Amino acid sequence: MALTGIGAAAVGLVVGGIPTAAVAASVDPTSFVEAVTVDGVMEHLAELQAIADANGGNRAVGTPGYEASAHYVEQTLREAGYTTSRQPFDAVTQEITEYELAVIGAAAIPVVGIPFEGTTATPDGGIEGVALAPADPLGCSDAAWEGVTPPAELWVAVVSRGECNFSDKTLTAAGLGAAAILVYNNEDGDLNGTIAPQLPEYIPSVGITQAEGEAVLAELDAPVTVALNVQEVTSTVPTFTVLAETPTGRSDNTVMLGAHLDSVPEGPGINDNGSGSAAILEIAQQLAASGELNNQVRFAWWGAEEVGLLGSYHYTDDLAVNDPRELEEIATYLNFDMVASPNYVISVYDADQSSFEAPVEVPDGSIATEAVFTDYFDSIGQPWIDTAFDGRSDYDGFIANGVPASGLFTGADGVKTDAEAALFGGVVGEQHDQNYHTAGDDLANVNQEALGISLGAMAFATAALADDTSAINGVLPPAEPTPDPTTQPTADPAVPVAGPARLPATGAEAPAVGGIAALLAVLGLAAIAIARVRRDHRVTRSDD
Repeated sequence: MALTGIGAAAVGLVVGGIPTAAVAASVDPTSFVEAVTVDGVMEHLAELQAIADANGGNRAVGTPGYEASAHYVEQTLREAGYTTSRQPFDAVTQEITEYELAVIGAAAIPVVGIPFEGTTATPDGGIEGVALAPADPLGCSDAAWEGVTPPAELWVAVVSRGECNFSDKTLTAAGLGAAAILVYNNEDGDLNGTIAPQLPEYIPSVGITQAEGEAVLAELDAPVTVALNVQEVTSTVPTFTVLAETPTGRSDNTVMLGAHLDSVPEGPGINDNGSGSAAILEIAQQLAASGELNNQVRFAWWGAEEVGLLGSYHYTDDLAVNDPRELEEIATYLNFDMVASPNYVISVYDADQSSFEAPVEVPDGSIATEAVFTDYFDSIGQPWIDTAFDGRSDYDGFIANGVPASGLFTGADGVKTDAEAALFGGVVGEQHDQNYHTAGDDLANVNQEALGISLGAMAFATAALADDTSAINGVLPPAEPTPDPTTQPTADPAVPVAGPARLPATGAEAPAVGGIAALLAVLGLAAIAIARVRRDHRVTRSDD
């Protein structure tokens, strides 16, 4: 039996005795996976590389390279038939002008460190303080510091990466009186942390390696002094997010895809995050040629992610204040930040917390959204792992407002383990992206095998959810047609008019009708057909 979308067009499929809603299929996920190509994405990435090359080597917020990147995205979308818009906002950028770190115990301890994006500055000339570690090395809350008495003089917190956001660790230490904080990695490699946007409550914050952290901790039985000097220059720049949406599909049940368009100033950002931006641009192009949709699909190319997720936060915060109904009408959000890492893993945001406890509230529907990706991978025999659902990318503003979310990530500064290499190949002991946040993040840095694997899942999820979101938010009432104002009677202003209502899910992840089981059962059948096709069309792995 040929399936045309996860709704299994009007077959009235019964799973577990519960009939699904009979819906007209919009986009066949199997066909859509084949329509969206790595070659198409690579063409967009080549354009973004050329833009960076012509504009000082980067596409960072507030630069001509960012403006040119946005213009390219907008022009491509308009040629595909979309109407685009820009949502403007202001971003604060930071330049570190002075940085010195010295740690002295019985002898000098070699520590280099990297200031966090968004760190505050030290007073002129820097600070010197006694190093202190919490009883619980993670330092996520006041309870972690129980039994530890801060000295009367200046002191510097030394805590481990993990469990909670860097901002939580920083604010906890600051609240207890620390003058600065060193966060050491919980795996090999440098720690490029971000606590942006910068807040006055923060203290100077620096990331150090696991080995550097262990060296400091080993000396703490005797006094250890940390000398730190961080000076910065900040500026406010106007910037924007690019938005577009399909002209068809019910607008009260929107599926949203997003990727940040800006790079860091240090490089062109072709994997981070040209890869996500180019991939959703290719998906948008092909979706425009796919006919009528059941659910509207909206795309966002976020601005200023690299300085604190500012574009996505501005979008969700603005909706929460000025149009909460539209925020409620986003069925789910899919985030794609780095999907072509050279020493890649294939990871999905761990909404069901099967591997990582989430330090954030996980909105209802996120587990079902995660399952769209993981069941697709399972159906084609593609290994995958979890990545922490910790709010450290542009989905954070959505989940903070109760919108379900998931997405894909192929790795940044994390270091490949033996277990990961057994699943995905690559080089053990090296970063997933060895050129993360450097000038080397260029077109040659893209792993087309990782991109192809990610792209197939992205395309399938987009088409499947454009057809049916019942596993995420329940079966909705029929969409009410937009009234023709020329044929409608004038409303009595004394009588309130109710808009179309949503049917909420009856449980955290269990919709009232149809449900996850129905979705995943049909998803699996459709994905089997995909597997037969995609096994013969895998992109050949390039040498890393």
